[in-house]
Amino acid sequence: MSRRARRNHSPTFKAKVAVDAIRGERTLAELAKLHDVHANQIVDWKNQLLSKAAGVFGADTAAAPAVDLKELHAKIGRLALENDFLAGALDKVGLSSAKR
Repeated sequence: MSRRARRNHSPTFKAKVAVDAIRGERTLAELAKLHDVHANQIVDWKNQLLSKAAGVFGADTAAAPAVDLKELHAKIGRLALENDFLAGALDKVGLSSAKR
């Protein structure tokens, strides 16, 4: 018995099937037979559609806040100054520095 070739469904087809499942006018078995897709696949597409539906209305656009580069550069400068100071202090005390 030969196996069926793997099918790649378009996003439009997936959305259509998922919307049909959400409507609830037909059972999963009827939808599976109508669209020639396994019922578990329909449930997966439906769950994906429901979980990502908020993104359609802009919920995902609230990205990470803007980074203040001046503040970060000042912090880097302070840390570099502290490292240099501490390295000099270790040399004066006679201990070897972490840099070798």
